[in-house]
Amino acid sequence: MEPVHIIGAGLAGSEAAWQIARAGVPVVLHEMRPTVETFAHKSGDCAEMVCSNSFRSDDDVMNAVGQLHWEMRAAGGLIMAMADKHKLPAGGALAVDREAFSASVTAALQAEPLITIVPGEITELPTEGNWIVATGPLTSDALAGAIRGITGSEALAFFDAIAPIVHADTIDMSIAWEQSRYDKGETLEEQRAYINCPMTKDQYEAFIDALLAADKTEFREGETAGYFDGCLPIEVMAERGRETLRFGPMKPVGLTNVHKPDEKAYAVVQLRRDNALGTLYNIVGFQTKMKYGAQTEVFRMIPGLQDASFARLGGIHRNSFLNSPTLLDDRMRMKSQPNLRFAGQVTGVEGYVESAAMGLLAGRMAAAQAKGQDLAPPAYTTSMGALVNHITGGAEAKTFQPMNVNFGLFPPVEEGRSGRRGRKDRYPAYTQRAKDDFNAWLADQ
Repeated sequence: MEPVHIIGAGLAGSEAAWQIARAGVPVVLHEMRPTVETFAHKSGDCAEMVCSNSFRSDDDVMNAVGQLHWEMRAAGGLIMAMADKHKLPAGGALAVDREAFSASVTAALQAEPLITIVPGEITELPTEGNWIVATGPLTSDALAGAIRGITGSEALAFFDAIAPIVHADTIDMSIAWEQSRYDKGETLEEQRAYINCPMTKDQYEAFIDALLAADKTEFREGETAGYFDGCLPIEVMAERGRETLRFGPMKPVGLTNVHKPDEKAYAVVQLRRDNALGTLYNIVGFQTKMKYGAQTEVFRMIPGLQDASFARLGGIHRNSFLNSPTLLDDRMRMKSQPNLRFAGQVTGVEGYVESAAMGLLAGRMAAAQAKGQDLAPPAYTTSMGALVNHITGGAEAKTFQPMNVNFGLFPPVEEGRSGRRGRKDRYPAYTQRAKDDFNAWLADQ
């Protein structure tokens, strides 16, 4: 049997390779790192997470991304299995020890006899064979040029920003305290999963002034792409209004300062554990395009971080994606060159879980093709099906932008399944229908 070839061993490519091998089909996984480096990646491991360490909500009853977690687990997904193995306390979210996670994904792929990992850059797109392109937001210039060539137009793009990471032992815990918002979490450890740094009104106003005045990285000449709204740099949010951050990542609700329980903070900066040892913490929502020197000065204005040492500073990178409604069919194949499937963020989904889910689908579809079969996507009443439906025809091509999974992509719940129209009744009806329909899709394979 001819192998399936995958370009890119990120979350989507790794998941695709795993699904193909589990179907009994050989796969060759091409990865340019560490031969060709990027500014964001720090290793040559597969599925390296660079922007955050969170897979967001794990609630599979009231949340569409939690339902997506459920579907990937039900399909035997490698990414979710390794995320569960290396889970960190994060309240109701699924956060992972990023280094242990990617090392485990790499080890699992290397141990699979049907998977061959080949280092080195692919610069051209083959015209024959069964290929999946899963190169992610940091596609090399040469391959990006090849993709532009077959699409017949300039690739679309937006900009993603990365948040800084702080060494835990440099956080002043006489000012900061441990608590998840609203004490969310089943265990005491989960209820204390975040470190909180409080601000008074004067401290907040001074912080906003410094944020707006700080030196920032500017786009190169000719770059006009915007940002993904779900990952805006904090200074861009601040430019939209001085109170924007206080009603966003710095909202003080659901938190009580253990040092001053009778004093309500005007704003709160939260940090989430980044590794199992608890030695590193990610500043939640603080993705930034400030220059490095400015970052250390501005972030040390945060009470509790005045002596902070940074394991990684923030940054900004270009994220290319296809106009998938125009270019891809519902099997995620390039209409003009159907030997190529695309998966991951390049298809116009946004987020780690969404990217991996598109890898899972592309892998199963490619494996079916290798066996002389055809696999349709799951019903768009499921999280996975809703995403692939959106990117391959459900979205308006002229205004297509990257999208996280959300219940707005689902068809309305039928009358009779939900006697009420309230969210508390409607969302469980969405997820129960999704589970039923996804299980039916799996059973048909």
